[in-house]
Amino acid sequence: MISASVPQPRASFYLALLVAFHILVIIASNYLVQLPIELFGFHSTWGAFSFPFIFLATDLTVRLIGKAEARRVILRAMIPALIVSYVVSVLFHEGRFNGLAALAEFNTFVFRIAFASFAAYVLGQLLDVRVFDRMRRGYVQWWVAPAASAVLGQALDTLAFFGIAFWRSSNPFMAAHWGEIAAVDYAIKLAVSLLLFVPMYGVALNAIVRLMKRRDALPAAA
Repeated sequence: MISASVPQPRASFYLALLVAFHILVIIASNYLVQLPIELFGFHSTWGAFSFPFIFLATDLTVRLIGKAEARRVILRAMIPALIVSYVVSVLFHEGRFNGLAALAEFNTFVFRIAFASFAAYVLGQLLDVRVFDRMRRGYVQWWVAPAASAVLGQALDTLAFFGIAFWRSSNPFMAAHWGEIAAVDYAIKLAVSLLLFVPMYGVALNAIVRLMKRRDALPAAA
């Protein structure tokens, strides 16, 4: 695996892009988690397919910019994501547009989901950063760090989200099935991460490194 780091002058620009990306994925996941699906007889949600994108971005951030900067992305994204997630989830509660008038009344069910997403995001991402940074320093194989951080980070993220959002929920279906949905959700996210996002991490990292080296070579060639 080729190694490199992002030059400091570019780091702020990339951090801003990462914060925006994290917020976008959180908003999408908060909407998609309201849409249940059934896979092989088990209940899950569409949010299981969107949220792993954040772990891919976080691992690349730690690898290219550093652990401290990755934590800074998390801290900058969490409050805006909480607010915007609540607004979007109220407007599109249960997958349909409810109109701007829906914002006039505080929706405790949706806020609980938004807050659960906030807590799960912070806990899962901070654990992901710690595990990834520790594992990438201790193992030569490039895939060990993103795989280990996915296994542990997404386990904490999934448990925190579903436990906070749906334990004794006012939604009868989610209150009855949240444990099953959480288990299936974790299995799906883990499969997607290990089979798709870990290879994507390797491809993306090498592509970014090649692009950076090509840009660095341009002044010398001139």
